[in-house]
Amino acid sequence: MTDARDQHLDTVENASSTPEQEMPFAELGLKPDEYAQIVDLLGRRPTAAELAMYSVMWSEHCSYKSSKVHLKQFGEKTTPQMKERLMVGMGENAGVVDIGDGWAVTFKVESHNHPSYVEPYQGAATGVGGIVRDILAMGARPVAAMDELRFGDIDHPDTARVVHGVVGGVGGYGNSLGLPNIGGGSLFDKSFQGNPLVNALCVGVMKHEDIHLASAEGVGNKVVLFGARTGGDGIGGASILASETFEDGVPAKRPSVQVGDPFMEKVLIECCLELFRADVVQGIQDLGAAGISCATSELASNGSGGMHVWLDDVLLRDPTLNAGEILMSESQERMMAVVTPDKLDQFMAITAKWDVESSVVGEVNDSGRLTIDHHGQRIVDVDPRTVAHEGPTYHRPYARPAWMDGLQADAYSADLPATGDDLRQAVVDLMASPNLSDRSWITNQYDRYVQGNTAAARPDTVGVVRVDEETGRGVAIATRSNDRYTKLNPYEGARQSVVAAYRAVAIAGATPTAITDGLNFGSPEDPDAMWQFVEAIRGLADVCQELGVPVTGGNVSLYNGTGEPGRIDSSINPTAIVGMLGIFDDVERVTPSGWRQDGLILYVLGTTGADLDGSRYAELSGHLGGAAPTVDIAAEKTLAEVMVASSRDGLADAAREIGEGGLAAALAQASLRYGVGARIVLDELCERDGVTPAQALFSETQGRVLVGVIREDEPRFTAMLEARGVPAVRVGYSVPEASIEVQGQFDLPLEELTAAWSETVPSRFA
Repeated sequence: MTDARDQHLDTVENASSTPEQEMPFAELGLKPDEYAQIVDLLGRRPTAAELAMYSVMWSEHCSYKSSKVHLKQFGEKTTPQMKERLMVGMGENAGVVDIGDGWAVTFKVESHNHPSYVEPYQGAATGVGGIVRDILAMGARPVAAMDELRFGDIDHPDTARVVHGVVGGVGGYGNSLGLPNIGGGSLFDKSFQGNPLVNALCVGVMKHEDIHLASAEGVGNKVVLFGARTGGDGIGGASILASETFEDGVPAKRPSVQVGDPFMEKVLIECCLELFRADVVQGIQDLGAAGISCATSELASNGSGGMHVWLDDVLLRDPTLNAGEILMSESQERMMAVVTPDKLDQFMAITAKWDVESSVVGEVNDSGRLTIDHHGQRIVDVDPRTVAHEGPTYHRPYARPAWMDGLQADAYSADLPATGDDLRQAVVDLMASPNLSDRSWITNQYDRYVQGNTAAARPDTVGVVRVDEETGRGVAIATRSNDRYTKLNPYEGARQSVVAAYRAVAIAGATPTAITDGLNFGSPEDPDAMWQFVEAIRGLADVCQELGVPVTGGNVSLYNGTGEPGRIDSSINPTAIVGMLGIFDDVERVTPSGWRQDGLILYVLGTTGADLDGSRYAELSGHLGGAAPTVDIAAEKTLAEVMVASSRDGLADAAREIGEGGLAAALAQASLRYGVGARIVLDELCERDGVTPAQALFSETQGRVLVGVIREDEPRFTAMLEARGVPAVRVGYSVPEASIEVQGQFDLPLEELTAAWSETVPSRFA
């Protein structure tokens, strides 16, 4: 039966004969010149359905029109040596890395920021679901998730709404999938008040021969849509929401956020994995932002021919949807596969076994065009490359902000605590602060050990998952981003984020191998924010080349700002999230992040300077200014080699990076991890490096590690350090007493520290 509206479909024929008809391109987020470009490409005005497709696929979220000219640096600065383990790089759903013994790992981070402000629970939940399907589309079984979250001022009345919703969505969806959440982080800052960040990462594993790619090849092959039915939720949601600000005067871009069903996704995962095992899938694509528009145009564009699609057979939850709405819907838990005719019956039998609905909605052809019919009428006739890959490319103007000089000149200069009592109170205040306090009130809502292969998870500093049960081979993942450093210096801050993640996986004992990145910045139409973005990309590309680790892919999220352009607070603190993959030959040798026994000899590796600008200690007084710390790449590589060797040879019984919060935070977290205290003497470190006790405790100089060594292993450990030229100073030992004593300064019971660390922040969200 034909809906009455279908009698008035805007067909290709109608579009050709009515060139004067005005189209609502501005309401769909297109600029006048972009609409003119579409008309020029088609040689006529677009149909309503074509306009819908171009609007979502040319949005910032899908097309990367403001960023792709700069993202090219990642490929240009990737050397042949960096590609040795890279099986699939940028441009696919996710990158794939060879980890040895015939195993491959795919991993990627993506954002779901703006939807998570509009509707925090479903925004975060569907963000997890979307990244899981990206990993699934590569042919891998999803085995772990992580998340990096940014919220507004902890005392703002709206922050609790966003926090509870986002954390509930991440945990609710991931837990229902049976997917362990093995790490990540969460921070509070007023810059994220109207633009919270929800960046979700997923890890998948497969054998080399199981890799699948997203392309439509083979004339006569069938295009099958399977999974959940298509509904009216999320029409234009992620793609347009992520491409516009929420300012007055901008067309409303807040349609319903997608609604997720994790139980449907779990069935879809198992169904897809059986389809892969049966070798009945020729190409596959998940349906995320832009829905069917994205899947059909990308599959066809990646292939060598064309594709014809008929919307009549798309299974609908809402039969009143028109053609444009069907194309734009971002309903979740859907996949699109290309299947050869001889395997179609087997494909359908497998989906039926799992009670996954499926329908043939198209066919691959050699036309070089993407054509779509609805009720027998042609509503789309386009070159798929112009939709998916050949959209606008912008060289946005950018310039160093006028306010940068003042920001960098405003170094932290307040008096530091000089007495033992003041130092003691400063440590308590630091550990109770919003961004260093205990996160178990969040992570306890996540299942970290389901599937039985988690070797490390929060509160450890990296996540570790076993891939091969026989050999113990596995991977470590660390996510890092110091948004304050990146505000002070986007180039150095981005470099520091990569190095911090590199250092973290090495400290755990894994060999750093590759990264994925999530780039969250302000409006590309603001030259200030665009400069931050360009500088951060340059920093990421340079440091990855220097470290020898490739970028496998990632995500860009722009328009994260609501302020007046040109102001220091116009945008979020620029956030370049880095997910670093490290390889373990056996996860049993992961180095713990805290002392499990007393009597360990404690060393600080690296040297300490007076680096307090941008530090968590400076944040206690609300200060942000000065110069971000720099990184010494040669020293970092040597330090990483030492820590991997220490794990391999069993020399490090515990190790923790000295990062945000400095040595004070590292000591506190290492002691709190297992409830074992420490006795510390800072005299030698202070004398050697020319710093005060307060600087020794709170400085965030890079390239440092706090290591605990069993006494009998100390000679071999120090000999290795001397041979590699790694500066080291013995600062104390772990003790049975449940306290941290800094001799000559203070004695802080762990019970008191725990109370401040674990209760201050959760009490605000009770």
